[in-house]
Amino acid sequence: MSASEIRNIIEAALLAAGKSLTLNELSLLFDEQERPGASAIRAAIESLAADYAGRPIEIKETGAGWRVQVRRAYGATVARLWPERPQRYSRALLETLALIAYRQPITRAEIESVRGVAVNPNITKTLLERQWIRVVGHRDLPGRPELLGTTREFLEYFGLKNLDELPPLSELRSLGEIDPQLDLPVAGQAEGAGAPGEPGGAGEPIDEELNEAEAGEADEFGAAPRSAPGMVAAPPDDSR
Repeated sequence: MSASEIRNIIEAALLAAGKSLTLNELSLLFDEQERPGASAIRAAIESLAADYAGRPIEIKETGAGWRVQVRRAYGATVARLWPERPQRYSRALLETLALIAYRQPITRAEIESVRGVAVNPNITKTLLERQWIRVVGHRDLPGRPELLGTTREFLEYFGLKNLDELPPLSELRSLGEIDPQLDLPVAGQAEGAGAPGEPGGAGEPIDEELNEAEAGEADEFGAAPRSAPGMVAAPPDDSR
């Protein structure tokens, strides 16, 4: 099979999938007799990425693989296709997620120690349901408190290849600088589910009562995860 045909198949799959595809998933697109090696698939992806330079779409590698997405500069315009009210996350939820991302593994008690207030159980429930965080172990202390860490779905949603791509804390002066919302739902999911095939993408609006309950909190934490630089170039799919 020619390099051009390999590239065409991979491009078609990325456009149709509406989610990140791993190297293994891409390789399974081909018949076993004609299946290209990992280096050929990577070369095809790099070739596509070069072709997309200067175009309104791009190939983005995340912790869950590669995806085709709209460049951030065009996100607000394309988002008009989905006029629904965008979701909003409370400051407390963002602070909690930021602490887990930057200081993982971390216990709820340690989060409360830094924030100075008790962690609303609805916050950790929401983060667990979105599969942005998971229990990675237990601290060797009385009660064996759970240790929390982020997931591949967290990387996928925020457009990160790995945790090293989180911005330095010194670059984040306030939560007001953060825009964690992808303007379009990730294709292949219902809003509120995780990233398609990889839970953790654009989700449903958080319960208004949670937002209102946390909106009045005035404590500050100067770091939170960076938003993804774009969104998958496909319409939402409510079949999941």
